[in-house]
Amino acid sequence: MHVVIAPDSFKGTATAAAVATAIAEGWAEGRPDDVLTLVPMADGGEGTLTAFATAFPDARHVPVTVTGPAGDPVDTWWLSLPDGRAVVELAAMSGLPLLTTLEPDRAQTTGFGEAIVAALDAGATGLVLGIGGSASTDGGAGLLRALGLSLDDAPAGGSLLDAAGDHPIDTTGLRPLPPLGVTVLTDVTSPLLGPSGAAAVFGPQKGVTPDRVAVHEDRLARWAARFPDVDPDLPGAGAAGGAGFGLLVWGATLAGGASAVAGVLGLPDAIADADVVVTGEGRYDGQSAAGKVPSVVLAMAADRPTMLVAGEVDAPVDAFAAAASLTVIATQTTGEPGDAMTDPLRFVRIAGRRLSARVEHSR
Repeated sequence: MHVVIAPDSFKGTATAAAVATAIAEGWAEGRPDDVLTLVPMADGGEGTLTAFATAFPDARHVPVTVTGPAGDPVDTWWLSLPDGRAVVELAAMSGLPLLTTLEPDRAQTTGFGEAIVAALDAGATGLVLGIGGSASTDGGAGLLRALGLSLDDAPAGGSLLDAAGDHPIDTTGLRPLPPLGVTVLTDVTSPLLGPSGAAAVFGPQKGVTPDRVAVHEDRLARWAARFPDVDPDLPGAGAAGGAGFGLLVWGATLAGGASAVAGVLGLPDAIADADVVVTGEGRYDGQSAAGKVPSVVLAMAADRPTMLVAGEVDAPVDAFAAAASLTVIATQTTGEPGDAMTDPLRFVRIAGRRLSARVEHSR
């Protein structure tokens, strides 16, 4: 049989490529004659660069030093694709894991913008931008300033959104879009403002306390009002602490993260020839159905048996032919569910082997 293995990364514990390889190793133990196609996935957040690098072996890693989310230098890289486009991942320049302490008021996306500028200066003909995993709620102010937006009235040491004035900001100084345009990958459809917006929903994970949500909401509202031609209610404007809005100001196009990545990586063509599909993510929960990798892969698989590997399962998995939880496997194997976090690939291999034994039951 032909089996396509297309998981997301297990955030903070294993890359998508490592997870796909471990599933394949376990599967091969149970069914050594099957043909396995590995398509490590991403949704625009952590792991997007690695997924593209795996899919395009001829792509070139370009090192760059940028301003991190708290202002410290960060050594990172962007990816130059063979067709001339560049892939830049916000999480690698302005992401939450780069902070040692949460900085809800000071964290910004300047480094992400600097990496974009570096790619443009290197001659990138188009940009693919992943914007998951942001450390900030700066409305994209940092990245826009790096791209040439004048924010001379922003106070030193505070939020860039506290720039004085309520007049529209002149955007003519922004860098022109590259010839092939700018595609932004995001699995978030939230608007910039309101109860489902950047401050209310995502602010707390970046250190915004309940009593400060209204302060950040007000900052974002005043910021949005300075760009009257850009609708803050557009789906995705609230992604990455409002970085989605900032990129809309620049003229970029927002696209569904996982589905767009799948198209670029050729997953639909791979699935078209598959007998079984295996996907996965670190935690499968109530948000997974909203454009996360497993739900996108499941939809693409249509009537083909699709199986799930997840670090934790906290939502119904009836739509899958079979599912395996690493915490359950770890509990059964070692008696310690926490082992699934400390040595995930060991249990991913076991999951792959167990799922391979379920094939005949699922067809």
